[in-house]
Amino acid sequence: MPQNTPSLRELEHASAFVDRHIGPNDAEIAQMLRVVGHDSLDALTDAIVPATIKSPAPLALPGSLTEVQALAKIRTIADKNTVLRSFIGQGYYGTHTPNVILRNILENPAWYTAYTPYQAEISQGRMEALINFQQMVADLTGMEIANASLLDEATAAAEAMTLARRSSRAKSDVFFVHDAVHPQTLALLRTRAEPMGITLQVGTPAEALEADTFGVLLQYPDSFGHIGDHKALVEAVHARKGLVAVATDLLALTLITAPGEWGADIVVGNTQRFGVPFGFGGPHAAFMACRDAYKRSMPGRLIGVSIDTEGNPAYRLTLQTREQHIRREKATSNICTAQVLLAVMASTYAVYHGPEGLTRIARRTHRLAAILAAALRGAGVDVGEHFFDTLHLRNVDAPALQAKAVAAGINLRLIDSRALGISLDETTTREDIVALGAVFGARVDIDALDASTADALPAGLLRQSAFLTHPVFNTHHSEHELLRYLRTLSDKDLAMDRTMIPLGSCTMKLNATAEMIPVTWPEFANIHPLAPADQAQGYKELIDGLEAMLVECTGYDAVSLQPNSGAQGEYAGLLAIRGYHASRGQSHRDICLIPDSAHGTNPASAQMCGMTVVVTKTDANGNVDVEDIRLNAEKYSDRLAAIMMTYPSTHGVFEEEVVEICQIIHKHGGQVYTDGANMNALVGVAKPGKWGSDVSHLNLHKTFCIPHGGGGPGVGPCAVKSHLAPFLPGALVEDGVRTQGVGEGPMVSAATFGSASILPISWMYIAMMGAAGLRRATQVALLNANYIATRLAPHYKTLYTGRNGLVAHECILDLRPLEKTSGIGAEDVAKRLIDFGFHAPTLSFPVAGTLMVEPTESESQAELDRFIDAMVQIREEIQAIEDGRLEREDNPLKHAPHTAAQVSASEWTRAYPRELAAFPLPSLKQSKYWPPVARVDNVYGDKNIMCACIPVDAYKEDVEA
Repeated sequence: MPQNTPSLRELEHASAFVDRHIGPNDAEIAQMLRVVGHDSLDALTDAIVPATIKSPAPLALPGSLTEVQALAKIRTIADKNTVLRSFIGQGYYGTHTPNVILRNILENPAWYTAYTPYQAEISQGRMEALINFQQMVADLTGMEIANASLLDEATAAAEAMTLARRSSRAKSDVFFVHDAVHPQTLALLRTRAEPMGITLQVGTPAEALEADTFGVLLQYPDSFGHIGDHKALVEAVHARKGLVAVATDLLALTLITAPGEWGADIVVGNTQRFGVPFGFGGPHAAFMACRDAYKRSMPGRLIGVSIDTEGNPAYRLTLQTREQHIRREKATSNICTAQVLLAVMASTYAVYHGPEGLTRIARRTHRLAAILAAALRGAGVDVGEHFFDTLHLRNVDAPALQAKAVAAGINLRLIDSRALGISLDETTTREDIVALGAVFGARVDIDALDASTADALPAGLLRQSAFLTHPVFNTHHSEHELLRYLRTLSDKDLAMDRTMIPLGSCTMKLNATAEMIPVTWPEFANIHPLAPADQAQGYKELIDGLEAMLVECTGYDAVSLQPNSGAQGEYAGLLAIRGYHASRGQSHRDICLIPDSAHGTNPASAQMCGMTVVVTKTDANGNVDVEDIRLNAEKYSDRLAAIMMTYPSTHGVFEEEVVEICQIIHKHGGQVYTDGANMNALVGVAKPGKWGSDVSHLNLHKTFCIPHGGGGPGVGPCAVKSHLAPFLPGALVEDGVRTQGVGEGPMVSAATFGSASILPISWMYIAMMGAAGLRRATQVALLNANYIATRLAPHYKTLYTGRNGLVAHECILDLRPLEKTSGIGAEDVAKRLIDFGFHAPTLSFPVAGTLMVEPTESESQAELDRFIDAMVQIREEIQAIEDGRLEREDNPLKHAPHTAAQVSASEWTRAYPRELAAFPLPSLKQSKYWPPVARVDNVYGDKNIMCACIPVDAYKEDVEA
């Protein structure tokens, strides 16, 4: 081979994915290493990571695959799934995702790479879509207020139970559950009720009339399709000072009376059938709506309307948005996330179809159900009365008919040996009705039956009220109009398709296109979560493979992929600890030690598991106080259940004493829970399962590349050592068969494998990175964070550092000294960064008055330098205030961000130039993001809460005013 000619192996390596994922190239890495004072990535790693936790051997994972190779491999896995026509129902229904929504939301990085809208000014587009969601839910349910989505219907029902408990004036600890709720809902209610001392009573609505209870949950229509009249029951429950929660179906509510109109206090459900595929169980956007009186106790996120400094309407997160950080162990829920991307899809589905289109879809679905019911009755089948889309077939040989249906390419719901369910939906065709009839020996003449068959909706429950009357639901019905509307919304926002999002603790890394592609393949998207196991062999291979990958990355022994958020992963891990102690006759162990630096969901999750939280101290350097942990472990030795700690710490350092802490806790009979939020600083370098930790949740939406989607979806797998494995979440069991690959503990999410349809993303990431690539990603994440901290050191103090004066994967910039000298606080800097085209770092968490910066390994040196240049310019502006060259109150930081309307107005009354406001760096004249609103008034928003679509004329009134 000629000299200097690259070898075949070198040429092949050049096409590897690793160098596409990791932002800096070799030359940039070398230059950045010189800045931080180290010769190599390994030397830097050795200087940062304590020797006591370092992994002695590389990850036992294959080498990296190219994008082409990985897609080919996962294609062979997908092909092992069998997609049949699904009529299983039970809360999951076929739907058509409009292609304009598929391409321009689900497959569009402007939507799927956006972050939670904590910075209101750069999140107006996604919040408008969420306001649409809230308005859609409130209208259809007949309630006064709705939140911006929850994780799934079953957990939403569990949240409704606890909301009813804290809002009811009844003295009872009993919650009554309709015996016809979906089975997965009942399973979740059992999980949540027992640790919180709630007694469940399951029975018929008639039995609920006499029950002494603080609340009742009804399913309407119920799991078997029946539509009941519950007005009398509601009156009886209210008379006993209890509350009524209703789990419902939004499509059915276009035709039947809304629960809010017959007295419901809380309404939950999911919006999956509004354009979101089955996905083997998720992700799907659940919802909760309630009476206005309960809005301050409602879990999850709520979008409200405030005004900006110009008096214009502006959306913002409102009320209890971050209650876990404020109330901690007194929080009413550990929910700190949502299903934003799926909620956006569902609300846009309603925008696209409008009230008439949704009603048309519902009427067609119901007509097909009525026609099929008539045909089956004609063949002698016992079919239930008063239904919307689901038929309850009784007194049949259910297993034999189910097998016959499968042979015909059809899945039915096996209720028991003598009953079947058939649920129709938007995707059902005339041919399907004929095929379903044939399974039961019925000949179906659709047009003849249509002419002779009445509807099966109860006459006293037909919907009379209007819904979705706001112009947004009555305007964008052509594809052209919807396309432009979606572009208008996304143009208002900052997502990772435009800029780095340097949020500390949130790990906004590249979500590669190749990772996303398999998600929409029919073989993954169109599998019902309760399809027979032999039809989901591809999913089993994918899930088993991903579990094994995560076991190797973490050093634990088993993983459950059921938790569909980080908070659910925490809850699952603590339930496993609780179950383990109980199995050893130590149910009295109920003390959970939590450092005061912990993420707020930690104490919230602990109290939901029935544990008592004891807060331990941190020292002056931000590290956990080992002696305080030791003292508390000794004090509560007989009751110690666990410690929850984050590693690397929430403060962005590798604490030296983590092994010692594990030994202290184990000595006193407790278990060690390591919050895996910062696992992206450990992969390939250290394994928590090997240094003494017993359990961690992982954030696949952080470390393993599942996109944040504007604040969800997420996946929070729970990884444990072998002694805790039996207590991992179990599967939904109705036929006595337990799905392989999960534990025998209580379910924590509605579907056995949670948000299964997005697991291909993390599988692809790990497969394309390989063992060496994963380690290199961690090392470059450490390098990028230290590069920023070093470059900014002359301008801003890094609050906490670890060994050798280095940080881990993130650094906390302390703005508090500058506020004393200039009056400029961390929030002013965050808003000013918007003028530079950046999403702000994490504001005032974990320390008030600071910015926590995490660049991740995906950002190039050029992008890091762009951020550094912005921060240096901001420091110079602060210096100008300190020197008196800029006024203390009238300066570009106090008035940031600046809109195009402001800087182009005829009059400019600021004490600084327009150019400084709009173009503080010359590069911004070439590419500039303009925020759609000026700084949002948070105080006004909290005092004047409005959580519905703004009337169109309100914009006109504000302009005229």
